[in-house]
Amino acid sequence: MVSTVQNSDVKQKDVDQAVVVAVTFTAVFEPEAEDGSSVYRLGVALPLLQVLQRVNERLLEKNPAEHQLFDIILITTDSWQQQQSSSIIKSTRHHGLEVSRFCFSREEDFIESLVQNNVQLFFTTDENKALQATQQGVPSALLDKNSVSCPSEQLRVLFCENTIIQPNAGSIEASKKSAQSFLAQLGQMRQKFGIFDSPLCFTLVTSRGGKDSCCSALKSLRSLGVSVDEAYCLGGAPHTPILSLLRPHFLLSEGFNLLEG
Repeated sequence: MVSTVQNSDVKQKDVDQAVVVAVTFTAVFEPEAEDGSSVYRLGVALPLLQVLQRVNERLLEKNPAEHQLFDIILITTDSWQQQQSSSIIKSTRHHGLEVSRFCFSREEDFIESLVQNNVQLFFTTDENKALQATQQGVPSALLDKNSVSCPSEQLRVLFCENTIIQPNAGSIEASKKSAQSFLAQLGQMRQKFGIFDSPLCFTLVTSRGGKDSCCSALKSLRSLGVSVDEAYCLGGAPHTPILSLLRPHFLLSEGFNLLEG
């Protein structure tokens, strides 16, 4: 069973044009409430949610009639958390998070909740959930507590090969198609701004294969309408140091069949 509740505090997005991203409760909030209140403490997804809201603001500043905006859904499958739904909604309001909808489902219906809400990218701290969603054609990104981004005015997206958690072979095409659709929409958002004033920043990092590998990845991105701001060819060097420097909000694999953050 899947139950979805609209957030009356937030103007609802155009369902046909919005870019829908879902974030789990455990990524948005810590399990315990703040001292002496029913408001939950913020979790690892805060910088991501803040910058998604900032992108929306910049898009609306440029065109008040803009409909291609990020639409954020909070999802939980935990029965105890669902009993605290009023506290979850209150916490979202308290922290000023632009969550359009709250989705409550059973564990076994969690994929259905993503599909019903047309989720194009799913963020979680649970690797098993990320794999499960990807295997069902919903691209997913892991949010890691050890690599949380700092607050930023730009959404930093890193296209990085060899960061893939391999899905089952049968799921690759469905996941790849969904990821490519998501990337194309990112590219469309980026094209609404100039080179130096964009709230989105795309970086490509290739670990192996030299310039040929880098050129191939650039061509794949451009075929989807995505132009990168920076490109790094590491030539076999570890990618950890440059990830620490760039501090992206999430990573996208070069193969576009799985997303990891």
